[in-house]
Amino acid sequence: MTSPNPAAKRSLAQRISGERIVLALAAPVLAVVLSVAICSILLATSGKNPFDAWNVMITFATKSDGQVAILNRSTTYYLAAAAAAFGFRMNLFNIGVEGQYKVAALFAAYIGAQVDLPAFIQIPLLLVTAMLVGGLYASIAGLLKVYRGVSEVIATIMLNAIALAIVGLLLVPGIFAPKVSGTSNSIQTEPISQSSHFFGIETAGGTLWGFLFIAILVGVLFQFTLTRTRFGFDLRATGRSESAATASGVNVKKMVVISMFVSGGIAGLIGMPELLQNSFYYGQSFQPGLGFLGISIALLGRNSPVGMAFAALLFAFLDATGAQLPLQGGFPSEIVSVMQGTIVICVVVAYELVRRYGLKRQQQKVGAELAAQAAATEKKEVAS
Repeated sequence: MTSPNPAAKRSLAQRISGERIVLALAAPVLAVVLSVAICSILLATSGKNPFDAWNVMITFATKSDGQVAILNRSTTYYLAAAAAAFGFRMNLFNIGVEGQYKVAALFAAYIGAQVDLPAFIQIPLLLVTAMLVGGLYASIAGLLKVYRGVSEVIATIMLNAIALAIVGLLLVPGIFAPKVSGTSNSIQTEPISQSSHFFGIETAGGTLWGFLFIAILVGVLFQFTLTRTRFGFDLRATGRSESAATASGVNVKKMVVISMFVSGGIAGLIGMPELLQNSFYYGQSFQPGLGFLGISIALLGRNSPVGMAFAALLFAFLDATGAQLPLQGGFPSEIVSVMQGTIVICVVVAYELVRRYGLKRQQQKVGAELAAQAAATEKKEVAS
């Protein structure tokens, strides 16, 4: 029976070493701690007791209705983060998630109102529609980058503005919105059919969205694709070095377009929980800002499916519990937005501090190993 390879054992030990785990967790934890400290100072300077504010938020989070609200919000937030992170893993900055999910949700809402098939056909139809629309809209930026050299950042930002114009053009009475009589300022699509409603789980705190399982599935497929498929390897390789990927036979142009399409396809799912489980129509005020929030969550979660899950729960906790602050104690509701913003700023600073510390520790280890090898060599020479 052969003994295990010492090099393999040492490599495994290095991968799961406690120091690596601590360094991976240090940046997001440090960012959250700094954000809490900054917001506490702001509350104190405004004449409010910060401990009372945290008590209100934590108390609501321990209640069943608060927990359901957090999980439902985190479902949407996780999908938004996954859409942004997929592009980030290839070093593509898809800033257009905001426009992609809005256009996708509009088309899905319109089809859901016009078509009434059995639920097992209707729901997949709407999901595929949303993913196709989001993917095709995102692929425009990919094609511009590949064939015209246009930065995907500029292209997707401009496509966000165009998406708003598309929604404004189509969401009018007689096109995607029904004709209304009188002077109604509320313009929205017709309600989607009953067969389009996604299932929910009734709990003591309200209805838990069944779309939570779709978000989990997206996370599993995200991880599997990146770590267990050739496409995922090519994607990560291209993100690290396009020239090296090209030298190894990867079609970089094809990877850019496919990656943008997949990122937009995931973005198409962002509006589906709200559409299929809560509002059941698309209106002018349909969930704004989720695309940019997803970028923040992806950054905090370091583009990792597990990390983004915790980041989505954190942001959902802040949103759901922060809504209670003006109702209990008269705290300013803006403190939640301030906290989310400071988390994003602090996480950039924290990641850089942790990166520099990790690099310093690595240099120290290499120096110690070289010194030990030199000492051992000198000892052998003396002994001989």
